[in-house]
Amino acid sequence: MHFRNLFTVAIGIALAVSATAQMSYEAATVTPRLVKTTNIFARVSDSIRSEFQSKGLDWPARFLYIRSFKHEKELEVWVKQDYTEPFRHFKTYKVCATSGTFGPKRKEGDKQIPEGFYYINEFKPNSNYHLALGLNYPNASDQLLSDPARPGGDIYIHGNCVTVGCLPLTDSLIEQVYFLSSVVKEQGQDFIPVHIYPYRFDYPRAAEQYLQRTRNRPELQQFSQPLREAYDYFEDTHQLPAILITKKGGYVVAGNPDAPRVERKKIVEPAAVSGDPFRSWELEEKVDKVPAFKEGPAAYQRWLFRLGQELSSTLAPNTSLSLQVEFVVDKEGNTPLARIQGGNPSINKVVKERFEQQLRWEPAVKNGQPVATRMRQNINLAAPEDLD
Repeated sequence: MHFRNLFTVAIGIALAVSATAQMSYEAATVTPRLVKTTNIFARVSDSIRSEFQSKGLDWPARFLYIRSFKHEKELEVWVKQDYTEPFRHFKTYKVCATSGTFGPKRKEGDKQIPEGFYYINEFKPNSNYHLALGLNYPNASDQLLSDPARPGGDIYIHGNCVTVGCLPLTDSLIEQVYFLSSVVKEQGQDFIPVHIYPYRFDYPRAAEQYLQRTRNRPELQQFSQPLREAYDYFEDTHQLPAILITKKGGYVVAGNPDAPRVERKKIVEPAAVSGDPFRSWELEEKVDKVPAFKEGPAAYQRWLFRLGQELSSTLAPNTSLSLQVEFVVDKEGNTPLARIQGGNPSINKVVKERFEQQLRWEPAVKNGQPVATRMRQNINLAAPEDLD
């Protein structure tokens, strides 16, 4: 009887929240196809269609599901044509920057990426972070469990590869996710679910690290249990369970026991990175003073601008490219090591050489002593317009 009442309450809350969210969504969201996105959509449409065809997926997708894993820094996109059929995996994207640690977001300014069950409630083509898809944080659970006065907000999947609680991608990748989300929105999917997990529950090494880091916080381990149930249900069926919320804000996962099972593929956890030159450095992640460019911030921006102009001139017409440079600033202020995410081989070679050979910094400081640390720089390139 208690269990039945729990579900009655949860369903009531869920319905009330859904009705409110629907009105908010319709009021807050403008059509995704604004002027800025027209050229972007034209640029990415052919490549997305080609990828769908190569993977045996029908175009256009009518339903989209997104899930992200904080520990692995990954964002998956799943698609299907009919509500009753199972989702099929389209692509896994790299989340290029993270903040916070294991556990849900509970207050403004904690820099935590949320964990839980959300949906896209805003298309923001004119974002300061290139393009952005808003999530409905705080959801009904967060409103009950987070700081009632300042739970925080403005959580997005966006570009520009920086974050204090969002899920950032490089600009070229957010263009794909934004485009796909716009397509299914226009096909009639009002609520695009986004599930955010602390880690892939099939990975033993990640599970061990999670348990170690949360050993003194049993409430986090309890919070993650229904997330694991939802993860397992999707892995077994490629369908989404119903997510209910109790009076106390806890999640209840209600899967369909009659849903057809799919073959659960064994996900092989990546081996620990060996030979990674970054691992040989004693790098400080938290410092009292971050590195400063010796000639000043304006000089650094000019250096980046000139580098961007030079590299953009090598791109084919009507193309753009985003990359992220992760580099070490050592105790002497040199940059002996840089590696690139995104880009292409020829451009990445130039960027790596320039960062390692041309930059000089005032090193980071911790406890009054210079220390080595790592920094990240995003570079967005666009081919010059053809004026002929």
